[in-house]
Amino acid sequence: MSIIREIIKAIRIILVLWLITAIIYPLMILVVGQVFVPAQANGSIMVNIENQAIGSSLIGQTFTSERYFHSRPSEVRYSQGRRGRPTGVSGASNLAPSNPALMNRVVEEANQFRDENIQPTADLLYTSGSGLDPHISVRAARQQLVRVARARGVQEDEIFPLINKYTDERTLWIFGEPGVNVLRLNYALDLQDINRKQTQ
Repeated sequence: MSIIREIIKAIRIILVLWLITAIIYPLMILVVGQVFVPAQANGSIMVNIENQAIGSSLIGQTFTSERYFHSRPSEVRYSQGRRGRPTGVSGASNLAPSNPALMNRVVEEANQFRDENIQPTADLLYTSGSGLDPHISVRAARQQLVRVARARGVQEDEIFPLINKYTDERTLWIFGEPGVNVLRLNYALDLQDINRKQTQ
């Protein structure tokens, strides 16, 4: 009889733990997220003026046009799978610093930047641990300012305030370094172009 009582007790404990961890806790996190930080809880999706999703401000994207600020390199190509669909994959290359493939890639990138008269910073050459970083350093953005201004046919002074506007400060004012959110900055440049054309 005592064995049966112990089995029933164990089943009750399992059910209570299941109720707490599988139902109550997830619902509590869902409610807290939707009430206090709904944008972040729903993926920080950015939409354009036509209300179409253009990406998440928390996940980087690849920009190759001269008209845009380029993001940090990504080994997983910012989680883009076939046909540009997100795969949810993150990660680094795991290549050792002495690996010739890594050295060749870095040298090739550095030479390309030098051809564009850009002094490459570390975050323009080296991939991140996650491969999904949405930010570049303020210095990396300023290095690209001349190229972007020339490609858009505007003065650098017109773009510089946007770099400052879309620079996120250190986390809790002490962790990390300030970083420029590339997607938000590039979209602001497109909006600036649209406004300029409408006023002409």
